[in-house]
Amino acid sequence: MKTIFDIDTWQEIYGVLRKNVMRTIITIIGVMWGIYLLVTLLGAAKGFENKFNKDIGDLATNSVFVWGQSTGMAFGGFQEGRPMRLKLSDAQVIKEQIIEIEHVVPRNQNQKHVVRKFLDGDYSISGDYPLLNEVTPKALLYGRFINGNDIDLSRKVAVISQDVYEELFEIDEYPIGEFIEISKINYKVVGVFKRTNMNMGPGDAIHIPFTTFQKVFNQGDNIGWMMITGKPEFEIIQIEADVKLLLKNLHNVHPDDGRAFGSFNLGEMFGQVTGFLTGMQFLTIFVGISTLIAGIFAIGNILLITVKERTKEIGIRRALGAKPWEIQTQIIMESVVLSLFAGILGIIGGGFTLFLVNMGMKNMGDQAFLLNSSVDITTILLALFTLVFLGTLIGLIPATRAVKIKPIEALRDE
Repeated sequence: MKTIFDIDTWQEIYGVLRKNVMRTIITIIGVMWGIYLLVTLLGAAKGFENKFNKDIGDLATNSVFVWGQSTGMAFGGFQEGRPMRLKLSDAQVIKEQIIEIEHVVPRNQNQKHVVRKFLDGDYSISGDYPLLNEVTPKALLYGRFINGNDIDLSRKVAVISQDVYEELFEIDEYPIGEFIEISKINYKVVGVFKRTNMNMGPGDAIHIPFTTFQKVFNQGDNIGWMMITGKPEFEIIQIEADVKLLLKNLHNVHPDDGRAFGSFNLGEMFGQVTGFLTGMQFLTIFVGISTLIAGIFAIGNILLITVKERTKEIGIRRALGAKPWEIQTQIIMESVVLSLFAGILGIIGGGFTLFLVNMGMKNMGDQAFLLNSSVDITTILLALFTLVFLGTLIGLIPATRAVKIKPIEALRDE
């Protein structure tokens, strides 16, 4: 009696698969393609998610930006088209009256000409508070961000981006303590932050203290926009609606006027992206498993053909006393071997493809759209186990057919 541990059993399996090499290869490719797709698509989805999470970093994703526009309706004796200008007092009232809010960060920005020695360029200048670095942390290459003393003393200091540093300074030149000229006023560089692919609001090139910005550019109590972050337990979409309604009350705007104040809800966008990532993962799993099942069915069909071709052989074995379960085990093992071998090849191929993708993305640097595309070992083992399990189930079909063959009829078969 043969067992799965007998070398004769494995020699017989090898002989059966070797008898029709092309058919065996095509069957293996069908199954291998399914698990290859599963591994590569899941890896690519993970790479996209890793890249998105890196770009987001520690940013407050439950945030909304609000700015003034112009009214779309006449109200309270004012004509349509009245310009709306946010004030510092608006930010204070919003923070005090809407308890769901965690931070309100007033901001200002202007485009100015910047000069250093013989180099110059036009850059966006932002007037900011130190609080900005809490809700949108800067990865500093040199120095520090704006602090409380800079605000209190209205210091003429600047924190510049990596792009500004590379354009206005020599390679490897230490920038801290050096001066740049903004609108013919000198500012001491106190920090340089790393470029990022994810900006919270308008792009930032140079940050100066908010109070300095107000005085130098004669802004008074005006602010360009507010960045508002909600507490984690509250819905940012509702916070956005509450903020706009409060601003309408403060500025005597019709409650139904949808044009007076503009906004961009980062929390809502973040939810859409995460939903897209989840959907992409489910789609990947569906496509991979569907292709896998198609390959498994191909194995079943091939084994049915094999059983038909081996009718005499099976009849002789039955006549010599082979038990039905021995015949079944032989057929099922052939199915499992095909499934397992194809699965391992698919995993190796998928892993190698992801390795090449990661190498290519690494060469692209900051322009890469995938980061560390990979599939965890648990997922791979689960996929392999599922493949073997399905291979076992599909092998039962030809195995059952094989044991139904009567020895006398099999010996008559030509």
